Amino acid sequence: MPQRPDAVFWLTLEAVPGLGPDGVRRLLDAFPSVESICQAKAAQLSPLVGDKLARGIAAGVDADLLQPGLDWLAAAENHLITWDDPDYPAQLRELADAPAWLYVKGDPDWLARPMLAIVGSRNATPQGLRDAQAFAEALSQAGLTIVSGLALGVDAAAHEGGLAGLASSVAVVGTGLDRVYPARNRELAHRLAAGGAIVSEFPVGTAPKRGHFPRRNRLISGLSLGVLVVEAALQSGSLITARLAGEQGRDVFAIPGSIHSSLSKGCHRLIKQGAKLVESASDILEELGRRLPSASPAATSTVAPAANPDELLEMLAGGPLSPDQLADRLGLTVETLSVRLLAAEMDGQVARMPGGLYQRLY
Repeated sequence: MPQRPDAVFWLTLEAVPGLGPDGVRRLLDAFPSVESICQAKAAQLSPLVGDKLARGIAAGVDADLLQPGLDWLAAAENHLITWDDPDYPAQLRELADAPAWLYVKGDPDWLARPMLAIVGSRNATPQGLRDAQAFAEALSQAGLTIVSGLALGVDAAAHEGGLAGLASSVAVVGTGLDRVYPARNRELAHRLAAGGAIVSEFPVGTAPKRGHFPRRNRLISGLSLGVLVVEAALQSGSLITARLAGEQGRDVFAIPGSIHSSLSKGCHRLIKQGAKLVESASDILEELGRRLPSASPAATSTVAPAANPDELLEMLAGGPLSPDQLADRLGLTVETLSVRLLAAEMDGQVARMPGGLYQRLY
C-alpha cells in the first residue's frame, strides 16, 4: 500500500492532461482536500479550471494508469510530497511555477535543509571535476546540502563531494524516479537514494526528453540558496540554471578559468554580469552569511576538531607526507584530517602529489 492514503487522488489529478500547478493550487484553495476535488461535479470545478479540465477531472482516470505510481509509492524509500504538505520545501514555495507535487526517492528531510546547487559542463576538464568535488565536499561539511542534476561531468562530481560531507547531496532529475539517466550514473543514483535523495516532478515511467532538463533546472536553483557554476561553455545548460537563479533571487557564483578555454567562457560571462567570482568555499560561505545554519548537533558530534592550520603546515614543512602519516602525527582520524587537507588545498596552502602525498606550498 502507498504511504499516504490520498496518493490515488493526487495521481488522478496528475493524469489529467493540461492540469498544471496553477490549476491544482486554485482547486486546493477552493476545496477542503484533494479527495473532494476528485469527487466534485464538473459544474463545481469549471469556474476554477475551465470546462475541459473540469470534465477531465470529473470523468476520472482509468485505474490501470494509476497502478505503476501506486506500486512505486508502496516502497518505503519512495515518497510523494504535495503542495498542501507541511514538508513541501519552503524555498520552492517562493516560485511562481513551483510544481504541485514532488516525487522523492530517499530521505525527504534533506529537502528542508539549506542547499547550494553546483552545476557545470558534462564534458568537464579533470581540473573542473576536481574543483566540483572539492567545493561540494567542503560546502557539505559546512552544512550545505549539495544539489545538482545527476548528469555526467560536473554534476556527478558535485554529488560525490556532497555525499562525502556531512550534509549529503540531492539530485533533481528530468525523468520518472523509476529510471536512471544517464545509465552510467546508476551506482551513484543508488548511493544518493541511500544517503541523500533524488527528486522529480515527473511521474513514474517518464522517459528522458530534451525539454525536461531545462524544466528541471528551475527546481535545482529553486531549492537552493545559490548556484555555483564550475565550468560552462557559452551554450551550456548550466547558464540556464544560473539565469533562473538570478530571476528567483538566488545568489550566483562562478569559478574563473583560463581565457583560452571554451569551458571558462560561460563562467567569465556570468562574472561580467555580476556573479561572484569564487576561489574557495569560504568565498561562498561568507557571501551567504546569516542564511547558513550554525553547526548542527549531528555535525558537532560526528566531526572531531580539525587540526590547527599552523600545526598542519608545520608538519609538512619537513617534506611531503601521506594522509596516514599526518593523521598519526596529529592524533586525528584520516576522515577528520581529510576535511582540513581539502580546505588547505583549496586555499592554495598544500598540493596533492603523485602517490597521494601532500606537500606544503609556502
